[in-house]
Amino acid sequence: MTDDGSSFGTYISAARKKLGWNQRQLADAIEREEGGTISPQYLNDIEHDRRSPSSDHMIQQFARALNLDTDHLYYLAGRWPADVRQARLSPQTVQKVMTAFRRNLPTKGKG
Repeated sequence: MTDDGSSFGTYISAARKKLGWNQRQLADAIEREEGGTISPQYLNDIEHDRRSPSSDHMIQQFARALNLDTDHLYYLAGRWPADVRQARLSPQTVQKVMTAFRRNLPTKGKG
């Protein structure tokens, strides 16, 4: 959850409502890797933070359907994108990247 209270679920819900879609419409737009779409109940569970998106594919589907930034959705889901995970970074490199990231975080109240 971010400082403004946004979690993956609340962010998805707000974006869906901004488009004027109901849960069934969004669920029908989210394709599973194995085929078919997600159920409105599964989406409801995600929107109420009872479930998390199950895969990178799912995060990318939400970004595509709602025209949202994929990296921001990864951040809200508490996950690293696949390209970052597959980079096989050393512990020292991860530490350097995270230090640089934290150094560039907006200070409280300026976010």
